[in-house]
Amino acid sequence: MPFDARIYVAGHRGLVGSAIERELTRLGYANILTRTRAELNLLDAPAVRAFFAQTKPEYVILAAAKVGGILANNTYPADFIRDNLAIQSNIIEASYKTGVNRLLFLGSSCIYPKLAPQPMPESCLLTGPLEPTNRPYAIAKIAGIEMCWSYNRQYGTKYLAAMPTNLYGPGDNFDLANSHVLPALIRKTAEAKAAGRHEVVVWGTGTPRREFLYSEDLANACVFLLSLDEPTYATLFTETDPPLINIGTGEDVTIRELAETIARVLGFDGALTFDHTKPDGTPRKLMDVTRLHTLGWHHTTSLEQGIRQIWDLMKPQFTA
Repeated sequence: MPFDARIYVAGHRGLVGSAIERELTRLGYANILTRTRAELNLLDAPAVRAFFAQTKPEYVILAAAKVGGILANNTYPADFIRDNLAIQSNIIEASYKTGVNRLLFLGSSCIYPKLAPQPMPESCLLTGPLEPTNRPYAIAKIAGIEMCWSYNRQYGTKYLAAMPTNLYGPGDNFDLANSHVLPALIRKTAEAKAAGRHEVVVWGTGTPRREFLYSEDLANACVFLLSLDEPTYATLFTETDPPLINIGTGEDVTIRELAETIARVLGFDGALTFDHTKPDGTPRKLMDVTRLHTLGWHHTTSLEQGIRQIWDLMKPQFTA
């Protein structure tokens, strides 16, 4: 990927997109294209087509999406499937029409069956029922994978779908009503400590296992994939399998262990109480990252190190 290539990062203000923009800048890419939601509504197909026709990006990273935790997915299922289908359809079609060289579509580990084999290989896609709490979002992302594959087969494009595991990092959503488990637990624990409370309530039983990847590591993996030489990049595409690759650490922890790690990093010595009336979600979600490791990429940020880095950024608002 030439350093002067026109690279469009869709969703550059989100957790993933902002990390990717920072990584591209750090590496010396000088022609990064971005637009805020006010400047370009990705739900507006004519506006997206006009933007692509005007700017002619050579590489596209599709990190824009409507995302949220269990509560948000349960409350707004129509919004999640409608908006995500529209965003990815508009960008993938515009990319094809304007001759984009490579497109990286970012999805989620929730595309895999609720009871998928662990760790989850790319081959387990569509082999069983999905987790009901985020089914609309997962189906939208599966449709995005199928779109990439279909465009590749019909038009000869080389669009790749990358499925990250659970992510966290700078710019995360810490809204307790809509955030994912890790940022929600950081905020709950920080607020409990600041208020002098001696208990943090954790949703569910604490037994589900989850894998967490620092967003800066994900960004590095995305640029790594887009920068592969042509012969290596070509190995990611076959006639019989979707153009799909997992991005993760290959390591997981229980929700209880996650909560204990956060308490330790934040210096909270109170009790952790588990609310069994709240849903657990999928019992385990660990990615099989053999394919990515074989290409030569590995994560570099441990879970505790990543949490410490997030807490260093957040600490001033709780200790001022």
